[in-house]
Amino acid sequence: MRPILTFLAAAALSVALAVPAFAGMLDDIRSRGTVRIGVSLGGEPIGFRDAQNNPVGYDVDVATMLAAKLGVPVEFTDVSGDARISMLVSGQLDIVVANTSATLERAKTVDFSIPYNRAGLRIIVQADSGIKDLKDLTGKSIVVGRGTTGETFIKKAVPDANLVYVDQFAPDGVLQLQQKRVDAAIEDSSLLDYLATKNPSLVTLPGLYSNDPIGIAVAKGDPEFVRWLDMFVSDYIQSGAYEANYKKWWGDKANPPKLTPIW
Repeated sequence: MRPILTFLAAAALSVALAVPAFAGMLDDIRSRGTVRIGVSLGGEPIGFRDAQNNPVGYDVDVATMLAAKLGVPVEFTDVSGDARISMLVSGQLDIVVANTSATLERAKTVDFSIPYNRAGLRIIVQADSGIKDLKDLTGKSIVVGRGTTGETFIKKAVPDANLVYVDQFAPDGVLQLQQKRVDAAIEDSSLLDYLATKNPSLVTLPGLYSNDPIGIAVAKGDPEFVRWLDMFVSDYIQSGAYEANYKKWWGDKANPPKLTPIW
């Protein structure tokens, strides 16, 4: 019996040595010396460019903190809509921190961390439009981001609306609203609440049409990396960085959505 066991142990060892270890994304990033993170610079305060054309905003701060925890510099790529997912799947990006709702449909293609933010769909309209609720949007022109949850919702809720597509809500969608070329827009409440405070000619309709978890997205195939990201987000929440970052961009009187760490 002992010679057989010895043979099996030796065979197992030789197989293990013959198969190269799968490095995983953490090792890949550290070996490369940079982390490639997609952020959406399509609207304040989530992500936009400052006067010097630098990426800034809530998501940019989260991505910067994440890179610091990884111990490498960050390379930002501006992404939005469907590009957020396709660039992950194709390996052009390591991580996406781009206001991406973690939906069941998207989870078929990519993996998500636990939520680092929450937002609901809200509608913003021209203050003098007379639009008070969803039924008033029939036949009206509505700006939607291509490939977003807002597009999916409004197609079902107001099938007779005239959808005006943009790849970047800011500046394209915001400009159409400011120039009164459209009647309304649907986007995350985090963007529209901020926009309404800056533009007295625009008002948001009461109520939210969803309560979406916003997660960090990565390509499938590396559960250990997803676990690390969950630990990062848990630390982000429990350390006080989440509340501080939220109030930095939405004001000291803002009430950050409730988030639950798991570590």
